Amino acid sequence: MNQQKLVAAAHKAKQNSHSPYSRFRVGAALLTRSGKIITGCNIEVSSYSLTLCAERVALFKAISEGHRRFEAIAIATDLKEFVPACGACRQALLDLAGNIDVILCDAKKRTKKMRLKDLLPMPFDDSLLHHS
Repeated sequence: MNQQKLVAAAHKAKQNSHSPYSRFRVGAALLTRSGKIITGCNIEVSSYSLTLCAERVALFKAISEGHRRFEAIAIATDLKEFVPACGACRQALLDLAGNIDVILCDAKKRTKKMRLKDLLPMPFDDSLLHHS
């Protein structure tokens, strides 16, 4: 995986953020196992509960284009701190992408890499749905 290329794609996707209310821009770049990068940005609407995070935009876009296997996701913001995915995105990523690498990117383009299960240590997953 070319981590620098993935991080650059996340920062570029952030430029397309539609965040007129929070002014909190987020870009995400999801790497498929075939090497394709699918990007997304956060998209806000006046009814905040209908807003979509960059991570889910990238993930759902990838799924809708037929991708089912993933390696990593990079998440970029304008903050000086590393910002992890929200709980809803963590759950969606775990369900649809598995325990992939998560690369957090700050405004200075520094990175921090971890596994998704480190961000979601006690997940609700399909193993809980299959009891006899």
